[in-house]
Amino acid sequence: MKIYFAGAIRGGRDDQALYLKIIEELSEYGTVLTEHIGAADLTSSGEALSDAQIHERDLSWLREADRLVAEVTTPSLGVGYEIGKATEWGKPVLCLYRPDAGRSLSAMIAGSAAVTLREYRTPAELKKILEEYLR
Repeated sequence: MKIYFAGAIRGGRDDQALYLKIIEELSEYGTVLTEHIGAADLTSSGEALSDAQIHERDLSWLREADRLVAEVTTPSLGVGYEIGKATEWGKPVLCLYRPDAGRSLSAMIAGSAAVTLREYRTPAELKKILEEYLR
């Protein structure tokens, strides 16, 4: 299975360590095409590629993926765009959200019948959600 993981980059890197943990968990179920999202040296400035190169590369990976898993607690225009494309293409989408983080979830995600939304608070809950969703 090929998994596209989405998490905020330019929207903020406060959850970088969490993204890395999620990517490690996802790797138990398949190939994570976007492992760089968890990299500690990836800043909110992004990568040393043009915006057009990032757009084309990421859409190529998303087309190749069997499913999308997105951590949506930190709002990100890019993650929202990726979720929109994945649902448009009929790909299964899992959105992970921490309600205790003090941020409101977008109604476009919370109200979408095309995504599976799961709230979690602990790493143990996260692990169980991923296991249930991906097995």
